[in-house]
Amino acid sequence: MTSSQSPEPVRQGFEPSRQNLDPHIDRYAARTAGMTASEIRALFAVASRPEVVSLAGGMPNLAALPLDSLSTQMAELIAEDGLVALQYGSAQGVPVLREQICEVMAMEGITAHPDDIVVTVGSQMGLDMVTRLFCDPGDVVLAEGPSYVGALGSFAAYQAKVVHVAMDDDGLVPDNLREALAAAKSRGQRVKCLYTIPNFHNPAGVTLSVERRAEIVEICAEHDVLIIEDNPYGLLGFDGQTYPSLRSMAPDNVVYLGSFSKTFASGLRVGWVLAPHAVREKLVLAAESATLCPPTLNQLIVSKYLATHDWKGQIKTFRENYRERRDAMLSALEQHMPAGSTWTRPDGGFYVWVTVPFGVDTKAMLPRAVTARVAYASGTGFYADGFGSRQMRLSYCYPTPERIREGVRRLAGVLESEMELMRTFGNVTTRAVSGPQFPGPDTA
Repeated sequence: MTSSQSPEPVRQGFEPSRQNLDPHIDRYAARTAGMTASEIRALFAVASRPEVVSLAGGMPNLAALPLDSLSTQMAELIAEDGLVALQYGSAQGVPVLREQICEVMAMEGITAHPDDIVVTVGSQMGLDMVTRLFCDPGDVVLAEGPSYVGALGSFAAYQAKVVHVAMDDDGLVPDNLREALAAAKSRGQRVKCLYTIPNFHNPAGVTLSVERRAEIVEICAEHDVLIIEDNPYGLLGFDGQTYPSLRSMAPDNVVYLGSFSKTFASGLRVGWVLAPHAVREKLVLAAESATLCPPTLNQLIVSKYLATHDWKGQIKTFRENYRERRDAMLSALEQHMPAGSTWTRPDGGFYVWVTVPFGVDTKAMLPRAVTARVAYASGTGFYADGFGSRQMRLSYCYPTPERIREGVRRLAGVLESEMELMRTFGNVTTRAVSGPQFPGPDTA
């Protein structure tokens, strides 16, 4: 452009360097600022191709279900009770199912009344409602580090601040919990609740020791902190052992989240909340505003399954299948992973938590892993503060043992290539992106 030429006029309200493609950007509520999608979701279309071994998603192995008998019973349900199954229902859930849920929870030492149960569209809905009821913007929620990505998303949606509490191989460390509470008090912050997955943790795979459970319940009572106990995997211990729930130790200070997604069928989206009686009333109101009522058909399918099938025997079948897959993953990790890698050894549930050699960034490495036809969930998605760049979650629940072994072999090859690049060019650090993410089925 010569000196005699004038620059093109800039249209009013338009900044070339800051063009926004969303015309609604100024309309969103402030609480949407921290909402981001799960890291692997953008790659999920590629990761779900049959040639890619996905160790990322927490999808149950539904092939173990008796599909023939289930399809027959679903048809009978529509034929015999269709006018009820296809109609609106109560926001609290079908009464007969709530009674059966009490029987399920009794296996972990919980004594409950059906009136204190609210059936939800998956336990994620329950978690969202509990957060809505208890958390004001700026309130502190304590959660294990790492923690379930869906919980972090709910806390972010209601503008709560997550403070992570470290774990070890025996789960949440009581002394670390005390330190976190003292630190929050010194900063003048109000801690509203502790969110915990005590059994076969997602994503860490560890289980809170029995000895620590009573101590953690006591600490929370002393500091007036509500416990949110999330327990989708509690019946999936590989040796058949069940652990005493935190709810059984402190019924008045624990809100318990349960789900049939891992022990029956995830696609039905049937979960529940067991809450102290006064809290139950507000949960019902929250459920009415969210969904009006959970799907009656789905609830009756679950109820009929519990009434007519050997559901305890089915859980045993699930445990055996997942134990076989866990063994395949641990064996492959031992065989293929490079020196400097470590991992947890779960005795139930779906997940192994892997720490890779120093200098490797699992988030940065993920696209290259998918190119090598293997996928995982990078560790940063399971922290609210950007940590976890050396970690990854590997899921063994869905692939066959053969596919698991092949996936770990490919993953180890990607890691070796990454380490060779570091030896050649040195470490390249990437800035961690802080902030929780919202889950998809790929990271549930």
